[in-house]
Amino acid sequence: MEKIFPKPLKKGDKIAIISPAGSVEPTQLEKGIEMIKSKGYEPVLGENLYTKFSNGYNYAGTETERLKDMNWALNDNEISAVWASRGGYGCQHLLESLNLKEFSKNPKWYIGYSDNTVIQSYLLKKGFASIHGQTIKTSSFGVTEESYDLLFDILKGKKPNYSLKSYQFNKKGNVQGELIGGNLALVYALLGTKYSFDFKDKILFIEDIGENFYALDRMIMSLELAGVFNKIKGLIVGGMTNMGDEKENKQYEESFDEFAYKLISDRISKYDFPVIFGFPNGHIKDNRPLIIGAEIKVKVEDKVKIEF
Repeated sequence: MEKIFPKPLKKGDKIAIISPAGSVEPTQLEKGIEMIKSKGYEPVLGENLYTKFSNGYNYAGTETERLKDMNWALNDNEISAVWASRGGYGCQHLLESLNLKEFSKNPKWYIGYSDNTVIQSYLLKKGFASIHGQTIKTSSFGVTEESYDLLFDILKGKKPNYSLKSYQFNKKGNVQGELIGGNLALVYALLGTKYSFDFKDKILFIEDIGENFYALDRMIMSLELAGVFNKIKGLIVGGMTNMGDEKENKQYEESFDEFAYKLISDRISKYDFPVIFGFPNGHIKDNRPLIIGAEIKVKVEDKVKIEF
């Protein structure tokens, strides 16, 4: 299927801000909203952006309320991009009732990461690219200015290219293919459903936060048992933050967790595709955007290059 890329934004265009998953406080979005204005765009706040609904988790409203904001943002022809306030949990609730009637006629960028991975998988199944990048809410670890600048470059029509240092667990090789993936927990959660990514001949990106090492291994094992590693052409591993038992494994609290990387590396050692570790995207400060659905060229040698 030919992938559809939304048209570039121009100054004055409206960007909808919605909360499809976890709840947020107004103070947590102030800086991001002002940044959108400073770049020359008009932020438009979803009706339930700051709504709260507690049901075993603090959601940004009921499923009906969150779905209302999502379908409004996707289909309102005055909106040129949709930017998630945060992730958390809750996007899966919306999948069965998403409406792309007007969106299909006037595609727009959807921006987010973490739990938003399921929305991006849904859009890709329909043929639309999206941006796996920083949400409006800046987490406790902060966000670099360059991460946001690169995201705005994509909105303006520019595609990123990345050069990285080599990492000890990298597996060398050159490959070209379509980029898929996002948060590992959500890639894993969608396995076996009609909303799962199509892994055939794709380059898979994964990142995660706050998982015990056995849970990480379980997710990687599930991907293996589902045949994912027999299908993909390459793997890119981003941030693995606060993994393991934090009380016993303080040495593993870096954004690029060495033990988590070794665990993944060991599991995929029998497969013959290029692998990049340490890509700056995920629940980390240096969260540089990726375009899900874009064709990329990956070169993994002494230095690493990714070209969109």
